Amino acid sequence: MLTLSLNSQLLVSFLKLTCSDGGLSFDSPPAMTRQDSAAPAGSLSVQGPSNPGYNTNPVPVPVITQTDTRDKWSKKMDFLLSVIGFAVDLGNVWRFPYICYQNGGGAFLIPYIVMAIFGGVPLFYMELALGQFHRTGAISIWKHICPIFKGIGYAICVISLYVSFYYNTIIAWALFYFYSSFASVLPWTNCDNAWNTENCTNYFLKDNVTWNNYSRSPAEEFYTRNVLEIHKSDGLSNVGGVRWQLMLCLFLIFTIVYFSLWKGVKTSGKVVWVTATLPYVVLFILLIRGATLPGAWKGVVFYLQPKWEKLFETSVWVDAAAQIFFSLGPGFGVLLALSSYNPFTNNCYRDAIVTSLVNCLTSFMSGFVIFTMLGYMAEKRNVNVEDVARDKGPSLLFITYPEAIANMTGSTFFAIIFFVMMITLGLDSTFGGLEAIITAVMDEYPEYLAHRRELFVLGLVVVCFLGSLSTLTNGGAYVVKLLEEFGVGSSIIAVGFLEAIAVSWFYGITRFSNDIKSMLGYYPGLFWKVCWVAISPAFLAYIIVSSLLKPAPLQLFDYKYPDWSITVGYIIGASSFMWIPIYMVYKLVWTPGSLKQVRPSNAAILNWWVTTWDSSLNLNGLKLV
Repeated sequence: MLTLSLNSQLLVSFLKLTCSDGGLSFDSPPAMTRQDSAAPAGSLSVQGPSNPGYNTNPVPVPVITQTDTRDKWSKKMDFLLSVIGFAVDLGNVWRFPYICYQNGGGAFLIPYIVMAIFGGVPLFYMELALGQFHRTGAISIWKHICPIFKGIGYAICVISLYVSFYYNTIIAWALFYFYSSFASVLPWTNCDNAWNTENCTNYFLKDNVTWNNYSRSPAEEFYTRNVLEIHKSDGLSNVGGVRWQLMLCLFLIFTIVYFSLWKGVKTSGKVVWVTATLPYVVLFILLIRGATLPGAWKGVVFYLQPKWEKLFETSVWVDAAAQIFFSLGPGFGVLLALSSYNPFTNNCYRDAIVTSLVNCLTSFMSGFVIFTMLGYMAEKRNVNVEDVARDKGPSLLFITYPEAIANMTGSTFFAIIFFVMMITLGLDSTFGGLEAIITAVMDEYPEYLAHRRELFVLGLVVVCFLGSLSTLTNGGAYVVKLLEEFGVGSSIIAVGFLEAIAVSWFYGITRFSNDIKSMLGYYPGLFWKVCWVAISPAFLAYIIVSSLLKPAPLQLFDYKYPDWSITVGYIIGASSFMWIPIYMVYKLVWTPGSLKQVRPSNAAILNWWVTTWDSSLNLNGLKLV
């Protein structure tokens, strides 16, 4: 028997009393929405507390069935490709390989797999099941789960907006490279361009070239001085003007996004057949080409050679947990939105396993694609692979890899397909992120937006475009880094943590298991229940605490972010998370009646609390109240 402290148990008791749509009442089930009331009631039930002061009759749980008014996926593959497209993004190509070799090479796969099994996949499965059962977006779903946590839905929408402000700019950079690739000689091949400096050093096809700490490759100067023109900015205090070339690229990106999303899943489900499958074709081609390059084996050895001592470092396990969380993407509201368009009896359990495996295997394969190229570059520079692999983040995709491509036979072809892959990887994730906002807001305000989707999507795309303008300036890369670290970072992990707690502890693991039984015909196993109740929330809490206790210094190229910018970053992070406590206060203040008038009576509350002290956590059935 697990026991909780007195304060935490009282908090759980109080919050459970607030988890009803009608206000602070325990003895009446939540009021059903119009969609719910139209659905036939099922035979599922949830037992209330066994207390003489309560009605002990089972509270019926409505089984929400497919409605005619809600969009549906045309084919099952439309949904699977959309989920895979969202989960497999640019981070799989740049973040996983870098984190893998930084944290022990092949040894890193052990904490990565452990964190995936006990943390990432259970949360992924939970969100797919929630969205499919309740058939609504990230805001209105809390009417069915626990209304006082509705601020989580608003926080998710704000975070998704921040992501759209910087993520699409990275895709715009890739589009700029794609356009520049249509040349017989790629512009980042040599040092004979107007943007190059005396530090530009081209060591390919040349002998006796000295590489020092001041040397800059043609690819690096193309990225920093031609694409970004970051040398014209002094940092965040003076970001400079907007780059019209990048603004045009971003406009084209958002145009594609709009016409892919404006009609709903009917259109986006068709687009992902191209954007979700093409990256795998390109990755396979690049893998074969990279494996045939001289020195490729050095990169593979460096990538996978295990450093077992790393397993005893806490930071390695933190990185593994963070990587699998951001890679699979629970907590962003995307899985809720996409699965809400599924048939009620769709096998979401199988979908979760398949898409999670595809995501993790894609990350692993991307490592080979990247490190065969790094081994080739190390061979040409006559240095160690670790000296070539210092770049991380977007620099790995916009400096290191293009540099290797530029000096291969058929460089134009490989550059074109590489940046097509990057664009399609980014577009899939953008589709998912914006669909999370669209579904959440339209489901929350159907009376205003039900027949105005095209206009709402247009307005959302315009807002995202305007919000991205600061990232298109000469110092836009500094803004991108700031938004990436603070606009998402710990905020989305905290949101995911609260979501897991709200579903498992306040909605109840028994009720949630009944929901899955009504869809799949069988209950989830004990492993999943243990993960949802304890392991997965602990997994997220572990990431949050570790990131707050040991924040990494923020730096991009040679620019160290000043203290005031870090403060701005924390404000950005708080601006999304703050909607959770704000809505809780709003719910408590605006609910009719005082706390003393809340039913059941104070004596009944105390009696119920004494009962749940011994029965709220039952290990045999893993029942939470």
